[in-house]
Formats: sequence, structure tokens, C-alpha cells
Amino acid sequence: MSQRVVVDPITRIEGHLRIEVDIDAQGNVLNALSAGTQVRGIEIILRGRDPRDAWAFAQRICGVCTLVHGLASVRAVEDALNITVPENAELIRDLMAASQLIQDHVIHFYHLQALDWVNPISALTADPQKTAAAAQTLGYAECSAGYFAAAQTRLQDLVSSGQLGIFANGYWDHPGYRLPPEANLIAIAHYLDALAWQREIGQIMTIFGGKNPHPNVAVGGAPCAITASGTLPGGADATAVSLTNLIRVSQLIASAQRFIDEIYLPDLITIGGAYKDWFTRGENVRNFITYGDFDGVKAGNGFGVPRGVVLNRDLAKIYPVDLTDPDQVQEYVAHSWYSYAQGNAAALHPYDGETTLSYTGPPPPFQQLDGDKTYSWVKSPRWRGKPMEMGPLARIVLLHASGNAPAIALTGATLAKLNLPFEALYSTLGRIVARGIESKLMADRMADWHGRLMANIEAGNVSTFNEAKWDPSTWPAHARGVGTIEGPRGALGHWIIIDNGKISNYQAVVPTTWNAGPMDAAGQHGPYEAALMTGHHLAIPDQPLEVLRTIHSFDPCMACAAHVFGPDKEDIVKVKIR
Repeated sequence: MSQRVVVDPITRIEGHLRIEVDIDAQGNVLNALSAGTQVRGIEIILRGRDPRDAWAFAQRICGVCTLVHGLASVRAVEDALNITVPENAELIRDLMAASQLIQDHVIHFYHLQALDWVNPISALTADPQKTAAAAQTLGYAECSAGYFAAAQTRLQDLVSSGQLGIFANGYWDHPGYRLPPEANLIAIAHYLDALAWQREIGQIMTIFGGKNPHPNVAVGGAPCAITASGTLPGGADATAVSLTNLIRVSQLIASAQRFIDEIYLPDLITIGGAYKDWFTRGENVRNFITYGDFDGVKAGNGFGVPRGVVLNRDLAKIYPVDLTDPDQVQEYVAHSWYSYAQGNAAALHPYDGETTLSYTGPPPPFQQLDGDKTYSWVKSPRWRGKPMEMGPLARIVLLHASGNAPAIALTGATLAKLNLPFEALYSTLGRIVARGIESKLMADRMADWHGRLMANIEAGNVSTFNEAKWDPSTWPAHARGVGTIEGPRGALGHWIIIDNGKISNYQAVVPTTWNAGPMDAAGQHGPYEAALMTGHHLAIPDQPLEVLRTIHSFDPCMACAAHVFGPDKEDIVKVKIR
């Protein structure tokens, strides 16, 4: 007899996700269902609108990964209208996207994922002197007993106040926690440090985009002008990016490099070394896809993520990806709450995509879902009919397959500290380590991009915008394009069709759709489901820590807000924050 374990909602993620797993009498996971439990409909909202405005709506797909949706949107319009973007704009976009990616990876590791491995209650029993000695042995830059005592005091104050917040609902007595008190205190101290640091790095998006989150972007380039002079309050260039701002960007990049080198990567080694068995579970579909980005095709400034597919872990061959080919990227809705005019067994390319809502699930509230029927608001994307994993791990895999020397060297050095082979990355903890490796690679490249931008300005090149095709009268009657970016959680694509100056169809296929999607028409599981069905055993079924560890390793981003209305559009739910 099997038992159904339901985790709803999965917390410490962006949005609303329900996971159901069937376990046998010994707690082994037999089957898994991944269900997105909200629908946004941004693609429907975009129909009939001016494509130059699409980015502002598309950013609202997420409340965290706002920039990447905006950039994918403007790139789709630029592709459709054949707009060439100035080199400085490409560099600014790279710097903005890289800063968000690193910020997101740090937030994920410390504030969304760490508590699956780190026990803050145990940290209260640590001896600050012993913690300092352990930190020194492990090579951390900050090793004083006073530093750790202060962090422990902050944690104790939270506990004593009864406002434990995010620490309140953990499974702190679960036998799966293995770190000694001193290691837990080190991690909690860095958790608190990361809260402050992530606010700082966000300034890069504010400098170039005017605000954060939801920074400004623009079809044709970057939304900011550049002045080669210093700050001139009240002058003609008062709203431009000045030398002062650019120096600040350089300082923030250096701060990111220090944080990653001195705190983030050492913490990955500490936690990874304590949970090495988690490098053997959580593999899923064995296929990986990237759309490519930061490749310097236009600017020669590449981070170098190639576009391609690796199948069945075979790094000897990269399959080319054509995002306009109707036989490559396709979406299924066989087990999703949508309907296709051709029937729900059909597979549609995004240019032909349909967003027709069709809820056929059980009336809520319900006890469990039926995997033989429809069970998610997430579609099921496939590449040539195959499920694919996206994200930092996919990018590391493609970088290795393409022979990228910095990625190969850093990955090898990191895994050597854990005494693990490359194959260990195909796992729950492997995804987390890949995220840290990517952060290091990206931060180092940011310094190069910033240097190139400064060199252009010094040479008198301050162009950031191409207005040649801003006027709709210059557009063709019919156009279509695809815009992509490698976002924090994977390859993001927006497909747009423009007819007579207005959007006639818009489809966004996001990384979490690829990873979190339900079964397709052929019964193939998506990466979330497949990962839970690989080597998972629940020690305590009503404390499914193991489920959280693997799902969190993907950093799910379902969506960040839901509006609930009745049939007459009256509010059903109101939340007042005091």
C-alpha cells in the first residue's frame, strides 16, 4: 500500500506550488506530481497592445526576476523589427542582468534554500570561541569570536521576542540535519550578512534602470544616457549615468567578488561536505538546454553561455537549437488546465501558442490530485519531444561541453575540495553548487564588461539607444520575433507576433515552466517530478524535508502574486499589512 504525501504550499519559493508524492511503507518515493496552483494570464493581457510597451507588462510575470522578463520582451520586439542595439546598451544590459543573477543566487542559497541544511536552533547552542576556531580552519575571512557572538545574540533576540519569522516552521528535530552547532552558527551569521549585501548589489540595476525591482528597459537600447563628465546637479546631464555612478558600479562588482570568494563558495564547500550523499540523488531527465547569452556576438564581451542541447549527459555532442523551428520548442497541455483548439494532445510552438484557460481539476478545497487527469496551471515544454532541465546546472553542463576553460577550471577546483567527480553535479546538491560556480564566473566577467564600457566612454562613445525604428510607421504590417536571456533560473524566451503595429500573439516560456511542468501527452515527467522519483526516501512522512531539499534546489519561481475575484469581479480576499 502506498501513502500520498502532500506539500501545499511549498514555501521559500516565488509563487504557488503544490507537490504530491506517493511513498511505499518504507518511505521510498514511487511517484510525484508537480502542480502550479495559480494562473496569471499576462500573455492574454498583452494582446492588442503596443509592442514598445510590452516589457512593462511582461515584467509583472514575476516580482523578483523583473529585469530578465523586460529584457526578453524588448529583445523579442527588436528581433521582430530587426533593430540593432548599440554596444554600450548591450554592456549595460549584461551588467544589469548579471547583477540580478548573482543577487538572486545569493538570496536563494542563504534565504530560500539554506534552512533545508542549516539548523538555526542548533546555532543557539554553539560556542562562539569554538566557532571562530572552526571558521579559521575552514578558511573564512571573518573568524573572530566577537563576530559570531554578535550573530548568535541577534538570533537569540529573535527567538526570545517570539518573532522567529522564517525560522519558526522548520523541522528542526528532523534527523536529516547534520551540521554541528558551530557550523550552523557560521551559516546563520552569513545568512544575516547576505541580507545586507543583497541590498547593495541591487544598486547596479537602480543606477542603469532607475529603480529596482521593475527597472526600466527600452526597445532599441538602454533607458539611460551616459555623461562623460561628473555629476552636475540641475544641469542638462543631471539624470544621466555619470562617472560617479560608474565608479560605484565598479565598487559593487568588487564587493560581489569578495562576497562570493570569501563567504558564498566556502559555505557551499562546508555544507556540501556534510551532506555528500545528496550528490547522489535528485537527478531527473538527464537532458539540458540553454538558449545562450552574454556571448558577445555583437559586443565581443562574452560570458560565453552557448546555445544548445545536451542529451543523456553526453558532453561530447551539442545539438543546435533553433527557437523559430516549429518542431523544436513546443508546449503540451495534456495534463494542464488549458485547452488547445487542435485538442489537448497537440504540441504547439510558441509562435502558434494558445493561452485558453480551462480548469478541469477537482473543486477546491481537495485532498489530492489525479495524475491521470489534468493537475497544473503549468504547461509542459519539450525540445523535439524530450523533457529538458534548465538553470545554472544546465549552463555549467553546456559550458563544459563547449570547452569553456574558466568554467572547467573552477568547477574542477570546487569539486576537488569535496573529492567528487563532475557527475556529482547531476543531483540536488549539484544544482546548488552549480549556482555558486556560476556566480563566481559571472562576477569576474562583470569586471570585464564594466572595463569595456568605461573604455568606450573614454573614447567618446556614449551611445546607448537606436531610435531608427521607434516610429511604428517604419514597421512592416506583419512581424514576429523571439527574445531570450539566461535568467537566474534558466533560459527565458518571449515570442511575439506583431500585426499592424499591435501585438496579436505573445507567449512567454519561462525556466520554471520547463522544470516544473507536469507530464506531457506521452506520459513523460518533467524535471521536478523526475528528480523526486530518483533516490528519495522520506524519513518522517509528515516532515517531508527531503522533498523540500530537492524542489528548492531548482529555485522555483511560479509567480509572485495572485488576484482573486468573484464572478462580478468583486474582491474575495483582502490582505492588510500593519
